[in-house]
Amino acid sequence: MGDRLSALFKSRRGALIISAIAALLAAVLLIVYLRSYRSSVNSGTRPERVLVAKTLISRGTAGLTIAQKGLYEVTTIQKDQLEPFAIADPSAINGRVAAGDIYPGQQLTQQDFTTENAATIPYELAGAQRAIAVPVDGVHGLIGEVLTGDYVDVYVGIAGIAGVSGGGAASAAAATKTQVRLLKPDILVLNAPTGTASTASDVVLRVSVNDVAAFAYAADNERIWLVLRPQVGASNTPSAAATLATLLAGKG
Repeated sequence: MGDRLSALFKSRRGALIISAIAALLAAVLLIVYLRSYRSSVNSGTRPERVLVAKTLISRGTAGLTIAQKGLYEVTTIQKDQLEPFAIADPSAINGRVAAGDIYPGQQLTQQDFTTENAATIPYELAGAQRAIAVPVDGVHGLIGEVLTGDYVDVYVGIAGIAGVSGGGAASAAAATKTQVRLLKPDILVLNAPTGTASTASDVVLRVSVNDVAAFAYAADNERIWLVLRPQVGASNTPSAAATLATLLAGKG
């Protein structure tokens, strides 16, 4: 058998057969390589879903806020252009907050978010929103009734004319100029103390940057009331003021 194979290899016919077999193997290997190369190229250009920021997403913005305000869009790009750990499913940012600023056009990735508690006060603020603590007593602040996450209407009692003392007409005139009025409606309570109506404490409110000075002045110089709003379907709060004169006249 070995002699026959040796003779076949040495003959012209045998050489042709071996060359044909080698060419066939080379062709098969080339086909396998081309298919593998085409598959790798196609996998790199295959479109993939990814979340991309539409506008600046500031550090500390909660995933829920990002979704509610539509701060991202779902788009498709080539697979080889995806950032590592790019996010394709919007639910992946639920319960998370932005760990740093995310700029328009930037892909959202797992590294852009942290699982730090999104309910802490800094992450409840964005843009022109600010947090301010106002002192209230148990009754005027509804301590024990107003809870963190509730919305309240804030009223302020403005005292009468300074320097007026004594009785009679002067006191009556001062009293009529004492006024209770709406300071701001629909204010989010960022932190409310637990306790009873006999407890005095501070309540942290989320207000507009334009209203910080008014709240600070009222907290230092006047009396503040917190009026609990319905959590669903609350109507608009009128901005009427009340004085002794309007109270006696039966007007609000």
